[in-house]
Amino acid sequence: MMSNKSGIVALSRRALLRGAAVTGVAALAGQALAQNAIDDVINAPRRGNWDDQFDAQAASRSAVNVVSNTPMLSPGNIVYLQQAIADYQAISANGGWPQVNPAVKLKIGVVDPSVRDLRQRLMISGDLPRSAGMSDSFDSYVDGAVKHFQARHGLPEDGVMGEYTLKAMNVTADTRLMQLNVNLTRFQQMVTKPLEQRYIVVNIPAAYVEAVEGDRVALRNTAIVGRISRASPTLDSKVSDVTLNPYWTAPRSIVQKDIMPMMQKDPTYLSRNSIRLFDGKGAEVAPETIDWFAEKAPNLMFRQDPGKINAMSSTKINFPSPDAVYMHDTPTQGLFNKLMRFESSGCVRVQNVRDLIVWILKYTPGWNRQEIERVIATRVNTPIQLADPVGVHWVYVSAWSAKDKVVQFRDDIYQKDGDAQLALQSNIGVEQAAGSIDDDILPQ
Repeated sequence: MMSNKSGIVALSRRALLRGAAVTGVAALAGQALAQNAIDDVINAPRRGNWDDQFDAQAASRSAVNVVSNTPMLSPGNIVYLQQAIADYQAISANGGWPQVNPAVKLKIGVVDPSVRDLRQRLMISGDLPRSAGMSDSFDSYVDGAVKHFQARHGLPEDGVMGEYTLKAMNVTADTRLMQLNVNLTRFQQMVTKPLEQRYIVVNIPAAYVEAVEGDRVALRNTAIVGRISRASPTLDSKVSDVTLNPYWTAPRSIVQKDIMPMMQKDPTYLSRNSIRLFDGKGAEVAPETIDWFAEKAPNLMFRQDPGKINAMSSTKINFPSPDAVYMHDTPTQGLFNKLMRFESSGCVRVQNVRDLIVWILKYTPGWNRQEIERVIATRVNTPIQLADPVGVHWVYVSAWSAKDKVVQFRDDIYQKDGDAQLALQSNIGVEQAAGSIDDDILPQ
């Protein structure tokens, strides 16, 4: 990993030793703690009156408290991860948590016997206060706890026990413990490497981007990462430049498999999508001169002009990598609203990418927000070299903790954790046909 000597964040031996000590103490105390949680669930007073427990403000705060300004790769997080492992060891040793198998859809206001199992499940994992007691009522406390659970698992925080919330909830404590241990090994390998004063992290399973400065998260952006057949790689690099209004050049495979058939059906396809042809000398070639029914595609460069329909839209963030991947904007903004954001061909699309490039170019003279927006509006291809180094780290972390007792889990989308149960979200709809422009669907 490349490093910035002026501002390195490194994991000290003291932090590692402190983490080991915390794990040892927690392992001794954790078993009693878990048993106390189970005993409290069994012995808690029955709370059957939903109206008496309504506290919408507390419920909404519950999910918000999951968010942390501590970076994913902060060296101190190893202590929290070790603490989580000790807690889950204790939970597992005491029989784990019950499965939740309701006969009706559980949401606020519902009264059903399965809510008791749900309450116990949420109490044991620390999402529901033990003082909430036991009853058949899905009250505001349960609603807040479900939202807290959903936030910890990267799910929509709607308080409804839908398909993916149920799947995540019914992963056993033993399996979650295994996932934590696998990720501890990954984390130990990552945090011993030096990090730059300013760097970008893409956590692939979480499908989000962090911009970090001085060991604090400055920005956190939703992302779209590679689908399982075209996985985004893990990497360590540095941003070389930011390109406003980038060109997109079609790979030979896309030209052969997709553009040729489209031109056979619609000779206006290239012009409608601002894709121009150039020969080896840089001279433009008219599409009408090409035999689109030939067996092989012409030996020409197919280049899409900058603009709103460009596959990378307004921005491309470049950095050296063996797989020639990059980060970029996208014209298909609606994809960021999807639960499953594993749809690219390996590169990473970033929501609100202009906020990110303003942060990247913060110390590059002459490139404030106003100037960036002005240049984007011109549709002129403009590469910008950075004045200061910004690291780029794409990581695969599916379980972590960035604050005490708040343990985060994500789907093991690339099936690296060792248990198929952890790849919760179906790949149906994630796999796309071969006709994609690197990271966006080929324009029609």
